Amino acid sequence: MQEEILKLYEKIQNQLSQEEFLAEMQQERENYKDVEFMDDVLIAREVLKNHGVTDFETDSAETDSSEDVPFEVSFESDEEESTESSIVMTDDLLEKYNKVKDQITQEEFLARMAEFKKQESSNPFMNDSGFADMVVGELLDEEVEVVSEKPEFAVDSISKLEDGRRDATISGRVISISNKRSFKTRKGGKGEVCNVELQDNTGTMRTVFWTQNMPLLKKFNEGEIIQIKGVDIKEGYTGLEANLRPRSSIVKLEEDSSKFPVYEETITNISDIKPDTKVNVIARIVRIPTVRSYEKNGKEGKVASIELQDATGKITYTLWNKNVELIDELKLEDGDTVKILAAQSRERTNRDGVSEISLSHWDGRIIKGEYDVPEVEQEFLPIGGLREQNDVSIKGVVVRLQDIKKFIRKTDNTEGKLRNFDVGDASGEIRVTVWGDDTDLPINKGDIVKVIGGDVRFDDYTKTGYSMNTNFNTQITINPENLSMEEIEEFDRIREQLRPTPIGNINEIDDDGIEIDVIGRILSVNDVNEFQRDDGSVGIVRSLLFADESGKVQLSLWNERAQEEYHVGDAYQIENARTRLGMYDVDLNIGGGSRLIKLSEEQASAMFIPELTTLEKAIYDYKKISDVDEDERDIIIIGRIIELNDVHQFDRDTGETGFVRNIEMADDTGSIKVVLWGSDAKMDLEMGMPLKLQNPRISLDMDNRLEATVSRGTAILKPNESEIEKLPTYDELVEAIFVKKTIEALAEDDTNVCVTGSIKEVGTDKNILKRCPNCNGNVEQTIEENVCDFCGHNFDEPDYTLMIPTQIEDETGEIQVTFFGKLAEELSGLKTDDVAELVEEGNGIEDKLEGLTGLTVEIIANVDFDEYSERTRLRPKKIISKYY
Repeated sequence: MQEEILKLYEKIQNQLSQEEFLAEMQQERENYKDVEFMDDVLIAREVLKNHGVTDFETDSAETDSSEDVPFEVSFESDEEESTESSIVMTDDLLEKYNKVKDQITQEEFLARMAEFKKQESSNPFMNDSGFADMVVGELLDEEVEVVSEKPEFAVDSISKLEDGRRDATISGRVISISNKRSFKTRKGGKGEVCNVELQDNTGTMRTVFWTQNMPLLKKFNEGEIIQIKGVDIKEGYTGLEANLRPRSSIVKLEEDSSKFPVYEETITNISDIKPDTKVNVIARIVRIPTVRSYEKNGKEGKVASIELQDATGKITYTLWNKNVELIDELKLEDGDTVKILAAQSRERTNRDGVSEISLSHWDGRIIKGEYDVPEVEQEFLPIGGLREQNDVSIKGVVVRLQDIKKFIRKTDNTEGKLRNFDVGDASGEIRVTVWGDDTDLPINKGDIVKVIGGDVRFDDYTKTGYSMNTNFNTQITINPENLSMEEIEEFDRIREQLRPTPIGNINEIDDDGIEIDVIGRILSVNDVNEFQRDDGSVGIVRSLLFADESGKVQLSLWNERAQEEYHVGDAYQIENARTRLGMYDVDLNIGGGSRLIKLSEEQASAMFIPELTTLEKAIYDYKKISDVDEDERDIIIIGRIIELNDVHQFDRDTGETGFVRNIEMADDTGSIKVVLWGSDAKMDLEMGMPLKLQNPRISLDMDNRLEATVSRGTAILKPNESEIEKLPTYDELVEAIFVKKTIEALAEDDTNVCVTGSIKEVGTDKNILKRCPNCNGNVEQTIEENVCDFCGHNFDEPDYTLMIPTQIEDETGEIQVTFFGKLAEELSGLKTDDVAELVEEGNGIEDKLEGLTGLTVEIIANVDFDEYSERTRLRPKKIISKYY
């Protein structure tokens, strides 16, 4: 298809350049994007029609009949491009392959051609022969034949080449060759461009080499006379330019000083450079500051100023925008020697008001090599002996690193960034501050850094009393390669001391405020708590439980750290945590100077951090509910919810609202009450839901029965699939836990028994209880009206609780059962507020409760011993059924 498009283009090449033709094809594609059968041949024909060309016959063997030839995938298709299997090794291709057969197999040759074909898929003017030339050009430096200025090589001089001329030929002496620059194509691919300046006795013109032309650059050097066939002349940024086509060719011409100026590669000493000239220099790189960002006319640019030095002096060499990529592409480092061709000099006034000359890189070339330039011995000072001084250089290990901090500049209210890190060598440490773009440098704790050109100042806020400030010209190199063996051994000893502290060893630390690093996983996350500082401001804190295979530790996260989102099981690397001596254990404070680095599972595995389930087994004992003992710590219990009570709301001493909720969970051995507080009380829970309680606090409740409280160090987790499989179903648990018993068979410590009996008696003396709205204490008689004697809460009205005492019986005996709250309402069909209103008016409800006598009820209850009456009684938890 590409050949046919090329033949179609030839019919209109006098009206359109290749670039214009491609642009109009792209525009037509947009017009026909919803028409499925429009391929690129049809699109190209539409372009021809737009310019009055209707003769579409070509010499191609292909036919226009859609019945005979299926539509091909166009180069705009999202489908994968053809591979080497679609490229046939023709005689022409074989001839080209034979040039490099000693370096590459036929399969590799075809595969590389396929790669170029994919890269150039949007260029219909390239064919298989062109792709083969590109492969050969990569592998072979072919000697270009030098030809004389015969008639067939005679061309117009540069001054006669006019804008819009196509398929022209240009001859000239190569004055300069720029370094290649990469760019992204409109399809997101990668391309390359290089500028070559040609000159004859009538003028100078820039020629532009594109990706397909890159192999041609190997055929000539600065100073040689060349002729390029197949260029399009058009207006560029600096005047007329000659743009090479994919099939452009190059020959060398014989020396002819009558037509081409003499080339001299004069090397200028730095001290002799004059303003506004193009010069060649050979120098040693003294420093390479960080690439900086800047904004101009709403666009962001990049700039880097390299400091050069030869035997005569120093000068700054500035790279702009895409040219800054040459630093990485050429792997430039301080100490390298370079030859720079066609550098542009200029004179400017520096910040101190002094006039100075500098160099800029435009179309010139940087050649890294071994040149005869005096060595520059950069002096690196011992860190421990630093005092106030400018332009200081150090090497060391990053022993402490802080996160990036943002601030607002007072001068213009714009946002700035800074970052602090401490660098240490065998003699001491110093804090280094970097600004702006330097804060984005990929520095990690333990990296070796080389800082060239920092300013040391007195600093009251550092341990050593001094800090280093960087500036626009400071070079920061991370993990430099040119270190001596002595330096490597020194820095390795320092790095060895930076290993994370095993969490199990933290309790051996005797002092507050010791900075340590730890790695591990989060075991539990508590709610954010607010507190008031001495100055009246409000702070926030949050506690996490953190563990590795050696133990666990409580983390206190302050202010901004407390507001971040954390999840149980997530792995973190924590740096600069400070020890805090507690009553029993050593905790860790995580403040503004600490770093929390969330790790991926791949990173956690590389650091040998165990998975959460492995940590749980190492730190906690898995317990069946029946095996749990009072005050037991570091356990995990797993079960299903078999009872859900309502959330109770109360007022804290701080004026905040608190929440509490009781639930019951069971496994195949028994059940236990669980007390939930705060946000845990408001969790979306359902009957039968499986839960895993990690490190609950086990204690005795008011009825002397064990209960599990979800406290600060407790995590409520969803069991994994294997743990859930080991649990009985909800129905199986209900059947096993809610054991049916007769009244005679009840034991004093029975829980969750199912009892059926008929109501023999109903108590009507006192059916309304008055409770404190805050603590639920009895406020029937208080010392001060509407003030709770227990908690001191001042209330307008008490909370009312409906209470119905009963005596139930079965064929084996009878027992006292008292129904409270919602169970009393369910039993009687009465509403608490209605009963309270009657009682407050001095009325009784005897007549409304008489009908309960003889009612049979089936209930779930706990057996309780009443020490006052010295009799057992039932505390009902649930009414299963009631009937007469």
